[in-house]
Amino acid sequence: MTGLQRWPGRYTDRHGSQEVVFETDGRELIRTTIRGVLFEGDSMDTLGAPAGEPPAAMFRLHDGDLRSCLLEWELPLPVEFTGQDVRTGVLHCALRLPDPAAVRGPDGESLVLTLRLDGREYGSADDCGDFENGLYTIQHELPPGARLKACIACAWSDYNPVGHGLMAGLACFRDVKARYRQVDGKPGPRGIFAIWRAHTELVQETWLCDQFEPRSAHTGYRGPFP
Repeated sequence: MTGLQRWPGRYTDRHGSQEVVFETDGRELIRTTIRGVLFEGDSMDTLGAPAGEPPAAMFRLHDGDLRSCLLEWELPLPVEFTGQDVRTGVLHCALRLPDPAAVRGPDGESLVLTLRLDGREYGSADDCGDFENGLYTIQHELPPGARLKACIACAWSDYNPVGHGLMAGLACFRDVKARYRQVDGKPGPRGIFAIWRAHTELVQETWLCDQFEPRSAHTGYRGPFP
């Protein structure tokens, strides 16, 4: 997939609900317009208004980012079947962003990912924490021989050892494949820190380019998938 993607979605808060469209480059940009206000960020939980904070009566914000709302969106997610073809399912995403005054407990942030493919649903109805864990769960539930075809499952992708957020921040090493094949952990001359600055770009877990190869024998720093 290349270029700008448009994900149909819905925004819901105490004032009501409305259909929205999220635009993304699959890397470090997500943007949408809600009630006439443009929001953008590099992750769904960091959407802020670049033109300045809108009136407090319209939205709840925390450190400039949307809160106290439910964001829902859908995106295409290819699944490759051994010896067969590639079928494209629909990944439904539901992200609940808490009220700034209730960031812990039952009113805290939660993410639910559900893959709809061939009339079936894969994923958990519980909070998965982030896209990495949610997509791992979906992969484990897929039938034998079925494999997600996206950056999360690619041979050339890895996370920063210091951690990552809800989504995106997955480093692609497609331009230094030979060096990345040598990565065997975190420290040392063959550790992920030694090659980190050579990554091609940061991408979302669900992105896909024409150099995708399944993650198999070589596990890099983050390990195998699934």
